Amino acid sequence: MRKTILTAILALTTALPAAAETIRVGMSGGYFPFTFTRTDELQGFEVDFLNAIGAETGDDVEFVTMSFSGLIGALESGRIDTIANQITITPDREAKFAFTQPYVYDGAQVVVKAGNEDQISGPDSLKGKSVAVNLGSNFEELLRNLPYSDQIDIRTYESNIEQDTALGRVDAFVMDRVSSAQVIAKSPLPLALAGKPFDEIRNALPFRNDEAGQALRDKVDAAITTLKENGKLSEISQKWLDADVTQPADGE
Repeated sequence: MRKTILTAILALTTALPAAAETIRVGMSGGYFPFTFTRTDELQGFEVDFLNAIGAETGDDVEFVTMSFSGLIGALESGRIDTIANQITITPDREAKFAFTQPYVYDGAQVVVKAGNEDQISGPDSLKGKSVAVNLGSNFEELLRNLPYSDQIDIRTYESNIEQDTALGRVDAFVMDRVSSAQVIAKSPLPLALAGKPFDEIRNALPFRNDEAGQALRDKVDAAITTLKENGKLSEISQKWLDADVTQPADGE
């Protein structure tokens, strides 16, 4: 009789759905159109994307906002579980973190004050110029790795780099192509793209590279595959970016 009861309890326990986890997602809340606050509400591509992942995995998603430069440290210390702020895969980051598959494919873009496109037409023409990038971003690393980086006045900011460029406080800024186009479209000050995008960028979600982090990464990665296959990820991209940037340009 006792064995029968224990068997029934085990069967019932196995049939119950797994309890929902809370995935703590770090983001700056200041990177339009991916993560930003409007009318006191956190919005953007990344917000819709992570909420869609939570709907697939059955987990709750808790957004934690902080300065971009503090996100990596928060992930390393365990205060958050991942970062959704257009984190680019780099060799240094791959050595530290367990990444999902890329969910955005993009390129770095130089932006200048409208009318200055002839003087600054791309990264090769940044020598002797003051160039703004978000503090701690992949673009800061990208500029510092250029062979002529010692000839560029690299200035790091947390926000308002487009305003400083338009007002002439810096000569240019560098960010991803998609965000650049969106910033230009919404800016009340005149800005323009300088040259073509350069240096391919693949953005993915990083997790701590331990057993728990890898398990969570695998679960989220499976959800990303589903969102790609059912068209939801493309739909979110079209909503916020007016383009589908969720697949490589060559379709591979």
